[in-house]
Amino acid sequence: MYQQIEKIGAKSIVAVEEVGRLFKFLLLTIKAIFSRPFGMKDLIRQLAFIGSYSVTIILFSGLFTGMVLALLFYDVLSRYGSVDILGSAVALSLIKELGPVMSALMVIARVGSSTTAEIAIMRSEQQFDALQCMAINPYRYVMVPKFIAAMISIPLLTAIFNVVGIFGGYLVGGLIKGIGGTVYIQNIIDTVVWTDLKMSFIKSFLFALIVIWVALGKGFYVHMEKGVFGAEAVSRVTTKAVVTSAIAVLFIDFLANSFLI
Repeated sequence: MYQQIEKIGAKSIVAVEEVGRLFKFLLLTIKAIFSRPFGMKDLIRQLAFIGSYSVTIILFSGLFTGMVLALLFYDVLSRYGSVDILGSAVALSLIKELGPVMSALMVIARVGSSTTAEIAIMRSEQQFDALQCMAINPYRYVMVPKFIAAMISIPLLTAIFNVVGIFGGYLVGGLIKGIGGTVYIQNIIDTVVWTDLKMSFIKSFLFALIVIWVALGKGFYVHMEKGVFGAEAVSRVTTKAVVTSAIAVLFIDFLANSFLI
């Protein structure tokens, strides 16, 4: 009995310490943003990696998500003779919920995992220690370009996801199911308001913060993993970063809906 309590207590202490380290990491990264200017080439490179290279997966996932939503909503709305509101149902579902969440999960899968592994390998090879020996701030030199690029790219990727998803719903509902493209689009124009778009932007901004923060922080503190070293430690923190980011995104999504709806 006491041994089980001790194990629970030990795990709780480890979890609290890890959360504290991640918050310290976030504060140091934000502080580094306002220090000496970082290299614009590094920022542009990260914008390309996080943003441009993710467009393809966002296009395909957004298109198919919109098409599936249109099929599901058409089946439900047709039972009540309300298929004319299909456009607003698809648009609002994408803009207020699925667009930000799905975009964040796609970025976690493609960018979060690779970023965590990259930072973890740099830590394992003591590259950050070498930067500090040369009086180079690793937060400003390595973390800040990735952080800023993610905060810029993920909201833009979410907007692309929303537009492509609405177009996918248009293909299914407006053309295949015969509702009519004009009716589909006009219904969206009459229904979607600025508050809905603002909600999507706020969510995507919060999700961007969570995704890049966890990815960078987990990789940076790979040497704090208990009982594992080298490649095994890198693989473990990468897995933890992906799982933690995904769960955190869903949790923040719930909190955001609680306050914004």
